[in-house]
Amino acid sequence: MKILVLRFSSIGDIVLTTPVVRCLKQQLPDAEVHFCTKRSFQAIVEHNPYIDKVHYLDGSLSDLLATIRPERFDYIIDLHNNLRTRMIKLGLLGVKAYSFNKLNLRKYLYVRWKVNSMPDVHIVDRYMATVRPLGVINDEQGLDYFIPYKDQIEADWLPITHRDEYVAYAIGGQHATKKLPVPRMIELCRKINHPIVLLGGKEDRDAGSAIEQALGSGLIYNACGQYNLNQSASLVQRAKVVFSHDTGLMHVAAAFKKKVYSIWGNTTPQLGMYPYKTNYVVLEKTGLHCRPCSKIGFDACPLGHFKCMNELPLDVEMRELRKKKKF
Repeated sequence: MKILVLRFSSIGDIVLTTPVVRCLKQQLPDAEVHFCTKRSFQAIVEHNPYIDKVHYLDGSLSDLLATIRPERFDYIIDLHNNLRTRMIKLGLLGVKAYSFNKLNLRKYLYVRWKVNSMPDVHIVDRYMATVRPLGVINDEQGLDYFIPYKDQIEADWLPITHRDEYVAYAIGGQHATKKLPVPRMIELCRKINHPIVLLGGKEDRDAGSAIEQALGSGLIYNACGQYNLNQSASLVQRAKVVFSHDTGLMHVAAAFKKKVYSIWGNTTPQLGMYPYKTNYVVLEKTGLHCRPCSKIGFDACPLGHFKCMNELPLDVEMRELRKKKKF
């Protein structure tokens, strides 16, 4: 049996598919499990031992179809369910396909009219529903993330102030309305008051520098743009706890069973993508009539006030960071 799993993007969404891949491989041990995604997300899937072969969307869909058609798949598990994956299913006509229900109408009602009819079901469990016809069930073991040895961060790579214990704070986000403004990031880091490693891409470097300048390098290590994705995941794995906006590293942290302080702006946990199978705390501004304003995000608050982040309470209490008294 050959099974093709489709999920083209993005970091968090692909990490959230890992229980499907693992359960397929473990519960159908004679099956070949193939995964198809964009080349830019190769680091997430290429070291996953439950995936037998990866196919990458490098150019046109016709080129991809020419590559995968000879595989003669028995089943397609479509965990993206967009125009591209529909074209692939059409191009592999005759292959039985099971597709993820995106609940687009319910999302529209929630975002546009604030009518929340979203099921109280995590998106992972909705992904798992696609493989139920194959007799595959959720093993309840959570998410996976596999880091190759070459990308594992050693303690002595870090500043001496951060080698013993630190908090990881993923300050990035695909959209501005998913991120705290920099002054509020500084406020949060002051409240944490513990060595902090800032994580993000090159685009987050300036924000990280502003935080480091405000609080000092003894408290802040700005790692934004300094490490690749797997190395950033390794820094998450080494962290005591993790703070994160609604972004991919939040799900990476959940894969390592870290306690996650998840920060929510224009999106909400009710959309079903909160940290999975790990201890977590939700930081959000409730009671806003305008929230959620999008299931994804915007470059700026559509109403201009950005209350969801500007008024978000930061009264966090982190017992896990309290120093033990010495007697």
